[in-house]
Amino acid sequence: MALFSKGTPGKPGEWYYCVRHGRVEEGPECRAADRLGPYATREEAAHAIEHTRDRERDWQDDPRWND
Repeated sequence: MALFSKGTPGKPGEWYYCVRHGRVEEGPECRAADRLGPYATREEAAHAIEHTRDRERDWQDDPRWND
């Protein structure tokens, strides 16, 4: 039995944003390293990059993370 499977984890009905292809995908299309998610809806996945940028900005402005 193989130690690592070639299948991509995920389930139909879960939405992801693929950073490699720049598109929203349902279920396991691209490899996990290239995806953000899962998200409950297509709309949430479509805004994944915006949410990620907002969180990044919040972390940069958080004094607990600035050494």
